[in-house]
Amino acid sequence: MKRLGDVWPQLVSFENLLAAYRKARRGKARRPGVAEFGLQLEPELLRLQRDLQSGTYHPGTYRLFTIYDRKPRVIAAAPFRDRVVHHAVMQLIEPRLDRTFITDSYACRQGKGVHAAVDRYQAWCRTYRYVLKMDVRHYFPSIDHDRLKEKLRRRIKDARVLALLDRIIDGSPHTDSACGYFPGDDLFTPLTRCVGIPIGNLTSQFFANLYLDDLDHFIKQALQIRPYLRYVDDMVVLDHDKLRLADIRAAVRDGLATDRLILHPNKAHITHVAHGLNLLGYVVYPRRRRLRNDNGHHFARKLRRMARAYGAGRLAWSKVLASTQSWIGHAKHADTDGLRRVLFSQAVFMRGAGQRTVPA
Repeated sequence: MKRLGDVWPQLVSFENLLAAYRKARRGKARRPGVAEFGLQLEPELLRLQRDLQSGTYHPGTYRLFTIYDRKPRVIAAAPFRDRVVHHAVMQLIEPRLDRTFITDSYACRQGKGVHAAVDRYQAWCRTYRYVLKMDVRHYFPSIDHDRLKEKLRRRIKDARVLALLDRIIDGSPHTDSACGYFPGDDLFTPLTRCVGIPIGNLTSQFFANLYLDDLDHFIKQALQIRPYLRYVDDMVVLDHDKLRLADIRAAVRDGLATDRLILHPNKAHITHVAHGLNLLGYVVYPRRRRLRNDNGHHFARKLRRMARAYGAGRLAWSKVLASTQSWIGHAKHADTDGLRRVLFSQAVFMRGAGQRTVPA
Protein backbone atom coordinates (compact mmCIF):
# COMPACT_ATOMS: atom_id res chain seq x y z
CA MET A 1 0.00 0.00 0.00
CA LYS A 2 1.31 3.44 -0.92
CA ARG A 3 1.69 5.57 2.19
CA LEU A 4 -0.24 8.83 2.43
CA GLY A 5 1.94 11.92 2.12
CA ASP A 6 1.92 15.68 1.52
CA VAL A 7 -1.24 16.23 3.56
CA TRP A 8 -0.05 18.88 6.02
CA PRO A 9 -0.45 22.06 3.92
CA GLN A 10 -4.06 21.25 3.16
CA LEU A 11 -4.74 20.13 6.75
CA VAL A 12 -3.70 23.49 8.25
CA SER A 13 -5.29 25.63 5.56
CA PHE A 14 -7.89 28.12 6.77
CA GLU A 15 -10.46 26.57 4.42
CA ASN A 16 -9.99 23.12 5.94
CA LEU A 17 -10.19 24.45 9.50
CA LEU A 18 -13.36 26.41 8.67
CA ALA A 19 -14.97 23.29 7.16
CA ALA A 20 -13.91 21.32 10.26
CA TYR A 21 -15.49 23.96 12.52
CA ARG A 22 -18.78 23.69 10.64
CA LYS A 23 -18.80 19.91 11.02
CA ALA A 24 -17.85 20.04 14.70
CA ARG A 25 -20.66 22.49 15.57
CA ARG A 26 -23.49 20.52 13.91
CA GLY A 27 -26.23 19.93 16.46
CA LYS A 28 -24.20 21.68 19.18
CA ALA A 29 -24.32 25.35 18.18
CA ARG A 30 -26.03 26.45 21.41
CA ARG A 31 -23.57 24.83 23.78
CA PRO A 32 -21.50 27.43 25.66
CA GLY A 33 -18.04 26.35 24.44
CA VAL A 34 -19.25 26.12 20.84
CA ALA A 35 -21.01 29.49 20.97
CA GLU A 36 -17.97 31.20 22.52
CA PHE A 37 -15.70 29.83 19.79
CA GLY A 38 -18.15 30.94 17.11
CA LEU A 39 -18.38 34.50 18.45
CA GLN A 40 -14.66 34.95 17.72
CA LEU A 41 -14.55 32.53 14.81
CA GLU A 42 -11.90 34.09 12.57
CA PRO A 43 -9.44 34.96 15.39
CA GLU A 44 -9.95 31.52 16.96
CA LEU A 45 -9.29 29.69 13.68
CA LEU A 46 -6.26 31.84 12.90
CA ARG A 47 -4.86 31.20 16.37
CA LEU A 48 -5.46 27.48 15.95
CA GLN A 49 -3.80 27.57 12.52
CA ARG A 50 -0.71 29.30 13.99
CA ASP A 51 -0.48 26.77 16.82
CA LEU A 52 -0.66 23.87 14.39
CA GLN A 53 1.87 25.38 11.99
CA SER A 54 4.35 26.21 14.74
CA GLY A 55 3.98 22.85 16.49
CA THR A 56 2.78 24.47 19.72
CA TYR A 57 -0.73 22.96 19.60
CA HIS A 58 -1.53 20.77 22.60
CA PRO A 59 -4.85 19.04 23.29
CA GLY A 60 -6.89 20.41 26.17
CA THR A 61 -8.41 18.65 29.17
CA TYR A 62 -11.17 16.14 28.58
CA ARG A 63 -14.50 16.24 30.39
CA LEU A 64 -15.32 12.74 31.64
CA PHE A 65 -18.82 11.44 32.28
CA THR A 66 -20.49 8.05 32.50
CA ILE A 67 -23.39 6.75 30.44
CA TYR A 68 -25.34 3.61 31.27
CA ASP A 69 -26.14 1.52 28.20
CA ARG A 70 -26.44 -2.08 29.46
CA LYS A 71 -23.21 -1.40 31.34
CA PRO A 72 -21.49 1.82 32.48
CA ARG A 73 -19.14 3.42 29.95
CA VAL A 74 -16.85 6.37 30.60
CA ILE A 75 -17.15 8.92 27.79
CA ALA A 76 -14.44 11.52 27.26
CA ALA A 77 -15.55 14.82 25.71
CA ALA A 78 -12.71 16.87 24.22
CA PRO A 79 -12.84 20.69 24.29
CA PHE A 80 -14.51 22.16 21.21
CA ARG A 81 -11.20 23.54 19.88
CA ASP A 82 -9.76 20.02 19.87
CA ARG A 83 -12.85 18.65 18.15
CA VAL A 84 -12.23 21.12 15.33
CA VAL A 85 -8.72 19.68 15.00
CA HIS A 86 -10.09 16.12 14.97
CA HIS A 87 -12.41 16.98 12.10
CA ALA A 88 -9.63 18.82 10.26
CA VAL A 89 -7.44 15.70 10.39
CA MET A 90 -10.10 13.11 9.72
CA GLN A 91 -11.75 14.81 6.75
CA LEU A 92 -8.41 14.55 4.91
CA ILE A 93 -6.92 11.22 5.94
CA GLU A 94 -9.97 9.07 6.72
CA PRO A 95 -11.49 8.91 3.19
CA ARG A 96 -8.14 7.85 1.71
CA LEU A 97 -7.29 5.24 4.33
CA ASP A 98 -10.86 3.98 4.55
CA ARG A 99 -10.48 2.61 1.01
CA THR A 100 -7.91 0.12 2.30
CA PHE A 101 -10.28 -1.36 4.91
CA ILE A 102 -12.17 -4.56 4.15
CA THR A 103 -15.70 -4.19 2.80
CA ASP A 104 -17.15 -6.03 5.79
CA SER A 105 -15.98 -3.59 8.47
CA TYR A 106 -19.15 -1.67 9.33
CA ALA A 107 -18.61 0.77 12.21
CA CYS A 108 -18.54 4.53 11.63
CA ARG A 109 -18.06 4.29 7.87
CA GLN A 110 -20.06 5.97 5.14
CA GLY A 111 -22.63 3.62 3.63
CA LYS A 112 -22.13 1.04 6.39
CA GLY A 113 -23.53 0.96 9.94
CA VAL A 114 -25.50 -1.35 12.23
CA HIS A 115 -28.32 -2.21 9.85
CA ALA A 116 -26.01 -3.01 6.94
CA ALA A 117 -23.99 -5.31 9.21
CA VAL A 118 -27.08 -7.11 10.46
CA ASP A 119 -28.41 -7.49 6.89
CA ARG A 120 -25.07 -8.95 5.81
CA TYR A 121 -25.03 -11.45 8.66
CA GLN A 122 -28.63 -12.53 8.07
CA ALA A 123 -27.92 -13.18 4.39
CA TRP A 124 -24.93 -15.35 5.35
CA CYS A 125 -26.77 -17.27 8.07
CA ARG A 126 -29.21 -18.58 5.47
CA THR A 127 -26.26 -20.41 3.88
CA TYR A 128 -24.03 -21.48 6.79
CA ARG A 129 -24.94 -23.69 9.76
CA TYR A 130 -22.74 -22.35 12.56
CA VAL A 131 -21.63 -18.92 13.73
CA LEU A 132 -18.73 -17.79 15.91
CA LYS A 133 -19.20 -14.39 17.58
CA MET A 134 -16.25 -12.81 19.39
CA ASP A 135 -15.26 -9.52 20.91
CA VAL A 136 -12.19 -7.98 22.52
CA ARG A 137 -12.00 -7.56 26.28
CA HIS A 138 -12.03 -3.82 27.13
CA TYR A 139 -11.19 -2.82 23.58
CA PHE A 140 -10.85 0.98 23.76
CA PRO A 141 -9.05 1.00 27.15
CA SER A 142 -6.64 -1.70 25.86
CA ILE A 143 -5.46 -0.12 22.59
CA ASP A 144 -1.70 0.18 22.89
CA HIS A 145 -0.34 3.63 21.95
CA ASP A 146 2.95 2.41 20.49
CA ARG A 147 1.26 -0.26 18.38
CA LEU A 148 -1.31 2.27 17.14
CA LYS A 149 1.46 4.70 16.15
CA GLU A 150 3.28 1.92 14.30
CA LYS A 151 0.14 1.14 12.32
CA LEU A 152 -0.31 4.81 11.45
CA ARG A 153 3.29 5.02 10.25
CA ARG A 154 2.78 2.10 7.90
CA ARG A 155 -0.01 4.05 6.24
CA ILE A 156 1.07 7.71 6.52
CA LYS A 157 4.48 9.21 5.73
CA ASP A 158 3.78 12.91 6.36
CA ALA A 159 5.86 13.54 9.50
CA ARG A 160 3.89 16.59 10.64
CA VAL A 161 0.56 14.77 10.37
CA LEU A 162 2.03 11.87 12.34
CA ALA A 163 3.32 14.23 15.02
CA LEU A 164 -0.17 15.73 15.37
CA LEU A 165 -1.76 12.28 15.59
CA ASP A 166 0.82 11.33 18.22
CA ARG A 167 -0.22 14.35 20.30
CA ILE A 168 -3.88 13.40 20.03
CA ILE A 169 -3.09 9.83 21.11
CA ASP A 170 -0.77 10.93 23.93
CA GLY A 171 -3.42 13.42 25.11
CA SER A 172 -5.88 10.61 25.85
CA PRO A 173 -7.22 10.83 29.42
CA HIS A 174 -5.80 8.32 31.86
CA THR A 175 -7.98 5.27 32.46
CA ASP A 176 -7.46 2.17 34.55
CA SER A 177 -5.13 -0.04 32.55
CA ALA A 178 -6.87 -3.09 31.12
CA CYS A 179 -3.75 -4.65 29.63
CA GLY A 180 -2.20 -7.96 30.61
CA TYR A 181 0.99 -9.87 29.88
CA PHE A 182 1.88 -10.97 26.37
CA PRO A 183 4.67 -13.10 24.87
CA GLY A 184 8.04 -11.38 25.34
CA ASP A 185 6.94 -9.20 28.26
CA ASP A 186 8.92 -8.97 31.44
CA LEU A 187 7.47 -8.27 34.87
CA PHE A 188 7.32 -4.50 34.36
CA THR A 189 6.30 -4.27 30.68
CA PRO A 190 2.57 -3.60 31.31
CA LEU A 191 3.51 -0.77 33.66
CA THR A 192 5.67 0.98 31.06
CA ARG A 193 3.25 0.94 28.11
CA CYS A 194 0.59 3.60 27.56
CA VAL A 195 -2.81 2.21 26.63
CA GLY A 196 -6.34 3.44 26.02
CA ILE A 197 -8.09 5.89 23.72
CA PRO A 198 -11.21 7.84 24.70
CA ILE A 199 -14.65 6.64 23.70
CA GLY A 200 -16.38 9.64 22.13
CA ASN A 201 -13.61 11.13 19.99
CA LEU A 202 -14.04 11.26 16.22
CA THR A 203 -10.41 10.18 15.96
CA SER A 204 -10.99 7.24 18.31
CA GLN A 205 -13.66 5.80 16.01
CA PHE A 206 -11.17 5.83 13.16
CA PHE A 207 -8.32 4.48 15.32
CA ALA A 208 -10.56 1.60 16.44
CA ASN A 209 -11.25 0.65 12.81
CA LEU A 210 -7.59 0.93 11.83
CA TYR A 211 -6.18 -0.94 14.84
CA LEU A 212 -7.90 -4.22 13.88
CA ASP A 213 -7.56 -3.74 10.12
CA ASP A 214 -4.47 -6.00 9.97
CA LEU A 215 -6.45 -8.75 11.69
CA ASP A 216 -9.35 -8.21 9.25
CA HIS A 217 -7.05 -8.75 6.26
CA PHE A 218 -5.46 -11.78 7.92
CA ILE A 219 -8.87 -13.40 8.42
CA LYS A 220 -10.16 -12.54 4.95
CA GLN A 221 -6.98 -13.25 2.98
CA ALA A 222 -4.63 -15.53 4.90
CA LEU A 223 -7.41 -17.67 6.38
CA GLN A 224 -9.51 -17.17 3.23
CA ILE A 225 -12.76 -16.61 5.09
CA ARG A 226 -15.48 -14.86 3.14
CA PRO A 227 -18.32 -14.81 5.74
CA TYR A 228 -16.54 -12.59 8.28
CA LEU A 229 -17.64 -9.13 9.47
CA ARG A 230 -16.60 -6.71 12.17
CA TYR A 231 -18.34 -3.83 13.93
CA VAL A 232 -15.80 -2.04 16.17
CA ASP A 233 -14.58 -5.09 18.16
CA ASP A 234 -17.57 -7.36 17.56
CA MET A 235 -16.41 -10.07 15.12
CA VAL A 236 -18.62 -12.66 13.43
CA VAL A 237 -17.49 -15.69 11.40
CA LEU A 238 -19.71 -18.38 9.83
CA ASP A 239 -18.93 -21.89 8.60
CA HIS A 240 -20.49 -25.32 8.15
CA ASP A 241 -17.89 -26.92 10.44
CA LYS A 242 -17.73 -26.24 14.20
CA LEU A 243 -14.15 -27.55 14.41
CA ARG A 244 -13.10 -25.14 11.67
CA LEU A 245 -14.62 -22.27 13.66
CA ALA A 246 -12.75 -23.41 16.77
CA ASP A 247 -9.48 -23.27 14.80
CA ILE A 248 -10.39 -19.77 13.57
CA ARG A 249 -11.09 -18.68 17.13
CA ALA A 250 -7.63 -19.87 18.19
CA ALA A 251 -6.02 -18.04 15.25
CA VAL A 252 -7.90 -14.82 16.13
CA ARG A 253 -6.81 -15.14 19.77
CA ASP A 254 -3.17 -15.37 18.65
CA GLY A 255 -3.61 -12.51 16.18
CA LEU A 256 -5.06 -10.26 18.86
CA ALA A 257 -2.15 -11.05 21.17
CA THR A 258 0.30 -9.60 18.62
CA ASP A 259 -1.57 -6.31 19.04
CA ARG A 260 -1.61 -6.69 22.83
CA LEU A 261 -5.33 -7.41 22.95
CA ILE A 262 -7.23 -10.22 24.66
CA LEU A 263 -10.19 -12.11 23.25
CA HIS A 264 -13.05 -11.86 25.74
CA PRO A 265 -13.12 -15.30 27.42
CA ASN A 266 -16.90 -15.30 27.94
CA LYS A 267 -17.88 -13.88 24.55
CA ALA A 268 -16.38 -16.22 21.96
CA HIS A 269 -19.07 -18.85 21.47
CA ILE A 270 -19.95 -21.12 18.56
CA THR A 271 -23.69 -21.65 18.07
CA HIS A 272 -26.11 -22.92 15.46
CA VAL A 273 -27.53 -20.04 13.40
CA ALA A 274 -31.06 -21.37 13.97
CA HIS A 275 -30.75 -20.56 17.68
CA GLY A 276 -30.48 -16.84 16.92
CA LEU A 277 -27.50 -14.52 17.35
CA ASN A 278 -27.45 -11.51 19.66
CA LEU A 279 -25.97 -8.94 17.29
CA LEU A 280 -25.89 -5.14 17.53
CA GLY A 281 -29.19 -4.76 19.36
CA TYR A 282 -31.09 -7.52 17.57
CA VAL A 283 -31.54 -11.26 17.94
CA VAL A 284 -31.07 -12.46 14.36
CA TYR A 285 -32.39 -15.69 12.87
CA PRO A 286 -32.11 -16.85 9.25
CA ARG A 287 -35.64 -15.64 8.37
CA ARG A 288 -36.55 -13.14 11.05
CA ARG A 289 -35.09 -10.86 13.68
CA ARG A 290 -36.26 -9.59 17.06
CA LEU A 291 -35.36 -6.47 18.95
CA ARG A 292 -33.35 -7.38 22.02
CA ASN A 293 -35.62 -7.43 25.11
CA ASP A 294 -33.70 -4.83 27.10
CA ASN A 295 -34.03 -2.37 24.22
CA GLY A 296 -37.83 -2.40 24.39
CA HIS A 297 -37.85 -2.12 28.19
CA HIS A 298 -35.37 0.74 28.08
CA PHE A 299 -37.42 2.68 25.53
CA ALA A 300 -40.67 2.10 27.47
CA ARG A 301 -39.06 3.73 30.51
CA LYS A 302 -37.77 6.57 28.33
CA LEU A 303 -41.27 7.16 26.93
CA ARG A 304 -42.67 7.48 30.45
CA ARG A 305 -39.94 9.95 31.42
CA MET A 306 -40.59 12.02 28.29
CA ALA A 307 -44.34 12.03 28.96
CA ARG A 308 -43.75 13.39 32.47
CA ALA A 309 -41.29 16.01 31.25
CA TYR A 310 -43.62 17.08 28.42
CA GLY A 311 -46.57 17.34 30.80
CA ALA A 312 -44.51 19.52 33.15
CA GLY A 313 -43.44 21.80 30.30
CA ARG A 314 -39.77 20.82 30.49
CA LEU A 315 -39.64 19.10 27.09
CA ALA A 316 -40.69 20.38 23.66
CA TRP A 317 -42.87 18.23 21.40
CA SER A 318 -40.23 18.44 18.65
CA LYS A 319 -37.76 16.72 21.01
CA VAL A 320 -40.27 13.97 21.76
CA LEU A 321 -40.83 13.35 18.06
CA ALA A 322 -37.11 13.33 17.26
CA SER A 323 -36.37 10.80 20.02
CA THR A 324 -39.25 8.48 19.19
CA GLN A 325 -38.67 8.57 15.43
CA SER A 326 -35.02 7.67 16.01
CA TRP A 327 -36.04 4.60 18.03
CA ILE A 328 -38.73 3.64 15.53
CA GLY A 329 -36.13 3.82 12.75
CA HIS A 330 -34.06 1.24 14.63
CA ALA A 331 -37.01 -0.91 15.72
CA LYS A 332 -38.48 -1.16 12.22
CA HIS A 333 -35.49 -3.27 11.15
CA ALA A 334 -36.91 -6.08 13.32
CA ASP A 335 -40.30 -7.76 13.73
CA THR A 336 -41.71 -5.13 16.10
CA ASP A 337 -45.16 -4.16 14.79
CA GLY A 338 -46.87 -5.55 17.89
CA LEU A 339 -44.32 -4.09 20.30
CA ARG A 340 -44.64 -0.62 18.78
CA ARG A 341 -48.45 -0.72 18.92
CA VAL A 342 -48.37 -1.68 22.60
CA LEU A 343 -45.78 0.92 23.58
CA PHE A 344 -47.37 3.85 21.79
CA SER A 345 -50.94 2.95 22.75
CA GLN A 346 -49.86 3.32 26.38
CA ALA A 347 -47.95 6.56 25.86
CA VAL A 348 -50.03 9.65 26.68
CA PHE A 349 -48.55 13.12 26.26
CA MET A 350 -50.80 15.80 27.77
CA ARG A 351 -50.14 19.50 28.28
CA GLY A 352 -52.13 22.69 27.94
CA ALA A 353 -54.19 22.42 24.73
CA GLY A 354 -54.73 18.69 24.98
CA GLN A 355 -53.42 15.23 24.25
CA ARG A 356 -50.80 14.24 21.67
CA THR A 357 -49.86 10.82 20.34
CA VAL A 358 -46.80 9.49 18.58
CA PRO A 359 -47.39 7.36 15.43
CA ALA A 360 -45.96 3.85 15.76
